[in-house]
Amino acid sequence: FSCLKVSKTESVKDTYRERKRAMSSSAVNFLAEQRRCRDDGNGGETVENGELDHLLLRTSSEPTAPTISLSRESFLRAATLLKDQVVEATWKGGVTDSGLVLDPTVYTGLLGTAFTCLKSYEITRNHHDLLTCADIIDTCASVPRATTRHVTFLCGRGGVYALGAIVANYRGDQSKRDLFVRLFLEVAEERELAAGPEEGGFGMSYDLLYGRAGFLWAALFLNRYLGEGTVPHHLLSPIVAAILSGGRAGAADHEACPLLYRFHGTRFWGAANGLAGILHVLLHFPLSEEDVKDVQGTLRYMMKNRFPNSGNYPCSEGNPRDKLVQWAHGATGMAITLAKASQVFPKERDFREAAIEAGEVVWKSGLVKKVGFADGVAGNAYAFLSLYRLTGDAVYEERAKAFASYFCCDATREETEDDYSLFRGLAGPVCLWFDLASPEDSKFPGYEI
Repeated sequence: FSCLKVSKTESVKDTYRERKRAMSSSAVNFLAEQRRCRDDGNGGETVENGELDHLLLRTSSEPTAPTISLSRESFLRAATLLKDQVVEATWKGGVTDSGLVLDPTVYTGLLGTAFTCLKSYEITRNHHDLLTCADIIDTCASVPRATTRHVTFLCGRGGVYALGAIVANYRGDQSKRDLFVRLFLEVAEERELAAGPEEGGFGMSYDLLYGRAGFLWAALFLNRYLGEGTVPHHLLSPIVAAILSGGRAGAADHEACPLLYRFHGTRFWGAANGLAGILHVLLHFPLSEEDVKDVQGTLRYMMKNRFPNSGNYPCSEGNPRDKLVQWAHGATGMAITLAKASQVFPKERDFREAAIEAGEVVWKSGLVKKVGFADGVAGNAYAFLSLYRLTGDAVYEERAKAFASYFCCDATREETEDDYSLFRGLAGPVCLWFDLASPEDSKFPGYEI
């Protein structure tokens, strides 16, 4: 897909930006109005996290105190409004007059809009969303295979084929469902996926965005919807083994950590390209006693080497900068991964405690400037939803709603060229708002199964 991330022509850029400026931003205006109706006395201005904490405590102890977050119904209405704007901007603005898909990925491209429409359909049962989703997938699937070298859900063919099969199944189109499943299985059989380091397997990365873990996530997602065995275990277990073998080889010069991986020469710790994302995927598969020991040992190494003052996690091995609190790097991705580890290993109480501690870091420092999943508030809010499902403590639901309520007023400012995308723009908040209509069923798109 990287071959297709070409520069937009000036005419396409101008049209895209003009459409953005011309939009009414009705969803954001709606949420802002709802927030003003429940103003806490700060005149609608963003408050510091400590003040948010005080207000949440006050709300829980004083039933008549004004709340700082919105109702589930408000989030649902806002999500529907903003979803329509995302479709308008990307479905028409993401394809040139000649039919070229400018970016067909889930991460920053048109397929992220398809995922957003699927999320909307699952919550609202609006059949038009399902039809739009199917049309977008068909357009992305028409991209020549020779140019789609990545195999992952977020940035490659795995996302096209998995979403295609799932949406076709929803529509009752068995022929198209079977076609997409067959295409997915063909990818699963590509030799490079299961090649270990001793076979020259370092050619393909191991990470979630571009590597083997990202393909495994797509397989888990497909099996979740179409049934276990849709992508059979005998195709996936060699890939799991290759990831573990590669991690051990990568940590051969590092006695304290059992598994380490390099992405473009750097040993990242985060969810996007590093340990948090890779380990999170591995936790969904059957592991041998040795595998469990190495996965747990790697998590505990990371927990031990947190920044002592903040509790945040480094972006990469040996990186002294304590700056980023987001899904891609830092405590957010680790909170979600540790929550999963706590579910898989319920007797290992330190994982649960570390997940909660990482959530506290996100609460104190996660009200960041951007709004998307990768490096913004929407992604950070999912740490609280993960902890809510883990602990059942309503404070985490309220924290997620507080973050979602307080970033709404900044949701339309110019940030990146991908400002309607799923992971770096406004489609992320749409999915978050839909999930807040049913937080007990929430899942971080592209990360949680």
